[in-house]
Amino acid sequence: MLLRKITLEEFGAYRGKQSLDLTPKQKKPIVLIGGLNGCGKTTLLDAIQLALYGPRARCSGRGNKPYETYLRESINRQADPSRGASVTLEFTVLMDGREHYYRVVRSWHTSGKSLKEFLNAYVDEEYGEKSRTGRRVMPECKPNRLLSEGWADHVEDLLPLEIASLSFFDGEKIESLADPERAASVIESAVHSLLGVSTVQQLRTDLLALQRRQKLSEEDKHLMDAIKAQEKEREAVQQELEVVHQDLAQHRSELSKAKRKLGTLERAFEKEGGGLFERRVGLEAERKQVADRLAETRAALVQVAAGPLPLLMLGAEVDDLRKQAEREKVAGEAGQVLDVLAERDRWLLDLLPQAARAAAQEELEADRRRRAQAAMLSVDFGMPHDALEQLSVVESVLDRDRARAVELLARAASAAGQLDELDRRLASVPAESKVEALQTARAEQMNAVARVQADCEREGARLEELKRRRENATAALERAHDDFVRTKVKAEEVERIKKYSEKARMTLERFGEALLQRHISRLEVAVLRSFKELMRKQGLVEDLSIDASKFTLTLSDASGEPIDPGRLSAGERQLLAVSLLWGLMKVAGNRLPSVIDTPLGRLDSKHREHLVDRYFPHASEQVLLLSTDEEIDEYLLGRLKKSVARMYTLAHDDAEFTTRVVEGYWWTTGVPHVA
Repeated sequence: MLLRKITLEEFGAYRGKQSLDLTPKQKKPIVLIGGLNGCGKTTLLDAIQLALYGPRARCSGRGNKPYETYLRESINRQADPSRGASVTLEFTVLMDGREHYYRVVRSWHTSGKSLKEFLNAYVDEEYGEKSRTGRRVMPECKPNRLLSEGWADHVEDLLPLEIASLSFFDGEKIESLADPERAASVIESAVHSLLGVSTVQQLRTDLLALQRRQKLSEEDKHLMDAIKAQEKEREAVQQELEVVHQDLAQHRSELSKAKRKLGTLERAFEKEGGGLFERRVGLEAERKQVADRLAETRAALVQVAAGPLPLLMLGAEVDDLRKQAEREKVAGEAGQVLDVLAERDRWLLDLLPQAARAAAQEELEADRRRRAQAAMLSVDFGMPHDALEQLSVVESVLDRDRARAVELLARAASAAGQLDELDRRLASVPAESKVEALQTARAEQMNAVARVQADCEREGARLEELKRRRENATAALERAHDDFVRTKVKAEEVERIKKYSEKARMTLERFGEALLQRHISRLEVAVLRSFKELMRKQGLVEDLSIDASKFTLTLSDASGEPIDPGRLSAGERQLLAVSLLWGLMKVAGNRLPSVIDTPLGRLDSKHREHLVDRYFPHASEQVLLLSTDEEIDEYLLGRLKKSVARMYTLAHDDAEFTTRVVEGYWWTTGVPHVA
């Protein structure tokens, strides 16, 4: 599609009839239109969309206003509302190897309290012939009635509205396309509509409709009523589902931002010792428990030490005492048996013969002497006869108390170590005044994250419920169609249609997946190449990938690590969005015009030069560039001029608040460019 001419009559700030020839020239695709802020650049962009799409046009000045209110307010304030305003757009489209010339006139005027709108569309033979100057002459002819009545559907075949948002865009808003959620929806819409994937899906839908299409009879009327009711229900659910999708995407974006902010606060809080501060009460309670345990252990040690345990310090003396007790026991036993032995010896001697008595008596006396010597002690403590048994009991108790003391000492040492460690940790706890502000901000951010998380969960649950409703409505619709088919169509015909249609749908599904993957691969290369051409920092981004299922865009650095779009500057995000649109246009074959409004607002001088040298001359076969004097200044105009086919300046009369179109740019006209 090429835009040829636009004519505004009493539209917005444009007083009277103002026309711009938009036809590009060979190797000069750019039509440069200059205007200060508030002079009507965006109004011109809105006029193109309004002429094509009417109430569906995404005009920047409309907002949430009703369409009738927007039209009424678009009539120039100095014009007669009863005569109204109009927008005329002329363009050509190449179809089936032939160029078709269209002229669309959208006009409206007030009639009392009501507003009337008219749309007249002309094509080819109704448009007229060329004059001697080479320009087409508009004859007095009637518009194409069928084309005019069906224009809303016809323009979708020429330039779908979703694709128009990629072709006509406001540079001040383009940065939003760098957001992953927004970029994903743009990529998905572009790949499906601009690159023809939706055509494959439409074919599959048409095949499904073919399976269901049957002739009606009076007796089957109730079945068709049921089908229509189910279709209406499913359509309502689908519309609600799209709204919830948008709300959920917004909540997820807010949740991501809230979590990033919470992470920053968490790190700052931890850096200031906030973790120890929060665990202070627990540490103090733990210290009290350890101190109590240490005190109990020491008390137990004192109790053990109050018993016989100190005797362990007299180990040698206790051994000597045992030996003395043994000697006294032996001595006592020896003293007790001497008298008995004397009587025994006399009895034995009396029994022996006289000749043997002398030798036996000598041996017996020697034995008594030895025993008498054993009974003689140098020191006699007079210990009780059971002293050894008492010493054995004491030693057994000492062994038990010694083991107990060793265990208690180990416990005491462990508790003392724990107490020292807890004292060190408590000493490192920061003062409350130092972390109070961070703790409050962190708690508030936690609440904010929880609120947004709850919103996401609520919208997610709502989304799932709507999906179930859609599935139920689809299933009910399928059943209604099946009932209709079973009652109306011959079984073998139905089976044949189902069989071959299903085969064709499966083939188209596989083809669509392959086509989608091919376009995604080409788009990744085109967007990355475009971004590198426009970027001043070479090497910042080395790779770019697009998820074929979610259509999310991921940037990677030289090491393969993903790059958060939030790390990019405002200018770099704008260049990323421009690269996305440029890549889409490259893959689409530059078949559409690019209308760019105020494109350089956030860029530095180097990035502006890159856009002027590398993007604008190659963005498309036709580029309508709407700029202020500061964006395309005299220096940049010199660099851009070799690619410019036509130049216009929007001259604004500040006294009457009206705008007129002047040929040439500021430095080639007498129009002042200082407000």
